[in-house]
Amino acid sequence: MRYGRWIAGGLGFWLGGPIGAIVGYAVGTLIEKGDVIATSRTQNPQEGFRVSLIVLVAAVMKADGTVKKSELDYVKDFFVKNFGVDATKDAMLLLRDILQKDIPINDVGRQIGDNLDYNSRLQLLHFLYGIGKADGVLDETELIVIEQIAYAMGISGVDMASTKGMYYEDINSAYAVLEILPTVSDDEVKRAYRAAAVKYHPDKVAHLGGDVQKSATERFKQVNEAYDKIKKARGMA
Repeated sequence: MRYGRWIAGGLGFWLGGPIGAIVGYAVGTLIEKGDVIATSRTQNPQEGFRVSLIVLVAAVMKADGTVKKSELDYVKDFFVKNFGVDATKDAMLLLRDILQKDIPINDVGRQIGDNLDYNSRLQLLHFLYGIGKADGVLDETELIVIEQIAYAMGISGVDMASTKGMYYEDINSAYAVLEILPTVSDDEVKRAYRAAAVKYHPDKVAHLGGDVQKSATERFKQVNEAYDKIKKARGMA
């Protein structure tokens, strides 16, 4: 069986940067075994997105010094649901070796910021918070790494807080998702909801393929749930 079709293309997309240096040795090993087709420089954003995700996932999983089975299971399940079985085999092969490497987070983040559009970077951040909370708790060390990644990718503090808020249940987090304070008026809540609905609409990442767009739909659903929670707390119509 030949693995690595998107790995090879993804490496070509990032060839020459820190991400290429991190995954290059792993892909090279697979190529030597005849499991990966040759790399290319075709700039496919879907492939670059997936490779970036695996590198960032490894950075978050390594943050607390322990790679937990719950996190590995979450990553595997996530890839199966969003990218299919074959892509998951590729992902887990890469992740296995990248977990053994040091990851220059700032350099990797800047490379992603230079090559992926803003909405794609927001989707990456959304995935990272989900992986960080796979064991039920967003550990402080994981939060620090995720925030470092976000800043390096050029994500604003407001958007970071909004994405993080999607993984908490309290009313303050609902306000954070809509990027507003609890003191704003009902009309401001409605305006903020409309703005968030536009920002996080799944169509914003349609260019990354149906798999990522499907996951983005869940994030869009969280925006609506936050709005509903605020409306209920305020007694809004």
